[in-house]
Amino acid sequence: MKSQEPKRLYQSVAAEILTLIRQGEFPVGERLPPERELALRLGVSRPSLREALIALEIGGRVEIRMGSGVYVRDTGADDENAVGALGDSPSELMQARAAIEGSVAALAAARMTAAMVDRLRRTVERMRRLAAAGKTPVDADRQFHMLIAEAAGNSVLARFVGELFDSRHDPIAAAMRGHTESAATWTDAVREHQDILRALQSGDPLAAQTAMRAHLMASEERWIGGVLKRDAD
Repeated sequence: MKSQEPKRLYQSVAAEILTLIRQGEFPVGERLPPERELALRLGVSRPSLREALIALEIGGRVEIRMGSGVYVRDTGADDENAVGALGDSPSELMQARAAIEGSVAALAAARMTAAMVDRLRRTVERMRRLAAAGKTPVDADRQFHMLIAEAAGNSVLARFVGELFDSRHDPIAAAMRGHTESAATWTDAVREHQDILRALQSGDPLAAQTAMRAHLMASEERWIGGVLKRDAD
């Protein structure tokens, strides 16, 4: 018998919001309360609330209008289990990446070769060119992180790095990126990759770990913190 997948926090939060909609607290067509107020009412963090709202948007229950707010679209006849699993929590994924890839970068710094530095430099340059041309450099981004995992010399860690990176394509993560990703965010990401490269080239494990974690924490803020940013009050 196949075990049931555990419910993510964003599913539970989304179910609470749906219940309030069904009870008439938030009528169809009306704007939901500001993020700060709604998070306090539900007793959840803002990242968890943002993920729940993205899940509801995917399901067609709300419409997120950047700079305006979140509006109720359709309550339907769904029960509290209406929001299905759409992938792991994006904020938890980024926290996991920071923990794992920080250690991977530290290992890689101690084993860095001139050839690997050159491969990483060319990959960052490709990211820069694509971002400057208004294209999404996600493939080059993935290659950069996988090259570092390769340099670390641990195939298990490399597998984790690849799997966590590819979780960005999960429905909830992809929808969240659709609201926040831009040429400006990629420009910031390229600069952070250059910082990681310099730390790796120096052969300093602590500097490499710090640069990698700083990049992934900044990515989390851009990715999750950018949703409803103008509706924060």
